[in-house]
Amino acid sequence: MKHADLVAKARRIKLVLTDCDGVLTDGGVYYGESGEVLKRFNIRDGMGVERLRAVGVDTGIVTGERSPSVSKRAEKLKITELHLGIKDKAPLLAEILTRLGLTAEEVAFIGDDTNDVAILGLVGLAACPGDATVFAREAADYQCQAFGGQGAFRELAELIISHKGGAPVPNRGAE
Repeated sequence: MKHADLVAKARRIKLVLTDCDGVLTDGGVYYGESGEVLKRFNIRDGMGVERLRAVGVDTGIVTGERSPSVSKRAEKLKITELHLGIKDKAPLLAEILTRLGLTAEEVAFIGDDTNDVAILGLVGLAACPGDATVFAREAADYQCQAFGGQGAFRELAELIISHKGGAPVPNRGAE
């Protein structure tokens, strides 16, 4: 994709939706006797959520899992657009667009695997982590350098923020 096309897509974004496992996490999960125990989230991705909010871009999580840790993470980040247990993500997009009064071109989605390919093909800006499956990479407009759970969401957030002209990174030496 041409840089100018990517910039144009990023400027239109009002909502960033993300898969969880493989994007906000590295795809690993710790299991104990009673099931899922831990998922590891990257704190920098959380700052990406806050920085997007500062430029008027909302965020949401759409995942096929029903994980209490994802609910807790969304609560901490004040993400209200949380959708757990969604195996077919494309129909949910239509409901979100109608409910929020958005067009598909105003939505970005970042996903990493085959279950994300359909929704990646429907949004205005499709992205994937650097370690996404070939299926997701082929469907994405933008492939992050960062891997899932290692700042891929933050990288997409900063791409969008930089082209919306807001919330620059503070200069340490400036007063």
